[in-house]
Amino acid sequence: MNYNDFPQKDIFCIDMKCFYASCIAMLEGLDVLTDPIAIIGNFEQPGSIVLAASPVMKEKFNIKTGNRRYEIPKHPDIKLFEPKMSFFLEMSMAITRLIAQYVPPEAIHVYSVDESFIDLTGTEQLWGSPEQVAKLIQEDIYEKFRIPSAIGMGPNMLMAKLALDLEAKKTGFAKWTYADVPTKLWPVRPLSDMWGIGKQMAANLNAMGIQTVGGLAHADLAELEKRFGIMGNQYYYHAWGIDLSTLGEPLVNNAALSFGKGQMLMKDYHTRKDIAVVLLEMCEDVMRRTREAGYVGRTVSLGLSYSRNAMTKGFHRSRTIESPTNETLVMYQTCLDLLDEHFAGEPARQLSVRLTNLEPERSIQLDLFDERKDQRQVIGHVMDAIRRKYGVVALLRAASYTSAGTAISRNRLVGGHLA
Repeated sequence: MNYNDFPQKDIFCIDMKCFYASCIAMLEGLDVLTDPIAIIGNFEQPGSIVLAASPVMKEKFNIKTGNRRYEIPKHPDIKLFEPKMSFFLEMSMAITRLIAQYVPPEAIHVYSVDESFIDLTGTEQLWGSPEQVAKLIQEDIYEKFRIPSAIGMGPNMLMAKLALDLEAKKTGFAKWTYADVPTKLWPVRPLSDMWGIGKQMAANLNAMGIQTVGGLAHADLAELEKRFGIMGNQYYYHAWGIDLSTLGEPLVNNAALSFGKGQMLMKDYHTRKDIAVVLLEMCEDVMRRTREAGYVGRTVSLGLSYSRNAMTKGFHRSRTIESPTNETLVMYQTCLDLLDEHFAGEPARQLSVRLTNLEPERSIQLDLFDERKDQRQVIGHVMDAIRRKYGVVALLRAASYTSAGTAISRNRLVGGHLA
């Protein structure tokens, strides 16, 4: 591969270590590096998930993200807190403002609440070498907020992210160049450890005899494109460390654009009737965002995970409908059809819905046999306008007021957790 034809920038990806726990530690006057801290989703639920844990919590008590509250030992040194999502978001913005003191705002791409990409190309005359600037920002964040971080650097966004995930999260700082691809990237296995490759795609690649990133880099490009379309092309070039993305662009290919929602239920839902209530609320939210973005979609997906004591595995199924839509009830009915086909009757604990195979809303064609289609389109946008002006719960379907509804209680949350 001739890397001379590809960008050679100075980009770093910074990740705030144990971000939630670090923020709570700062707020409570604790030290995230020495105090055993855990952030619990909800104190009222014994089965509530651990959202974050400090390093000592992981090392000494073997409690990490994903554990349940009842698994935490009763120890006088352990400090438990509920999330403060509004404060976490404020801290994230404060850190971004600090970074903006070193680079222009357009050189910053906020990837998540605790992770950002920064392009240092051309800043050498201001602060010194890119490595010096990255470490200066890292030190400044810790000095002002007492939040430790890890930084990965590379010639593009992909390489910076890989350097972060595969090395810097262990060492604190790592810089990768194209010359490092054969020795640092190609040995990576399983493939799901590679950013952008999920477990299902890794299984598909394994079935082709591809076990490592190096195997992917030396696979037949034409065969990858035949099997996986444009994503096959992307996987191939990513395996060589090549990424043409620029800051400000979406990090996901437009072909993979989708609208979805996942929800961990706060109790087991035993009946189809109760599950349907939550599905209706979730479809309402997904379709609202779809309409606001100006899209319609053809493929509806439903995922359901059962309670950990269930005897049956969950499922994830999709169905492509004939006409693209952004109508809530069309998506809801499709989800119900999938539920009726695959629901095993075990208590459900997690649901997800997603709309894919998208196209612009203007592509909707008139239906001579559905005279009210245009009226339903208008009603959907009117409902969206009311909610934008008066709040999400200003206009709810009656099902949300039943004991199975979650929309009202979740309206008090940010990102699914206490504000």
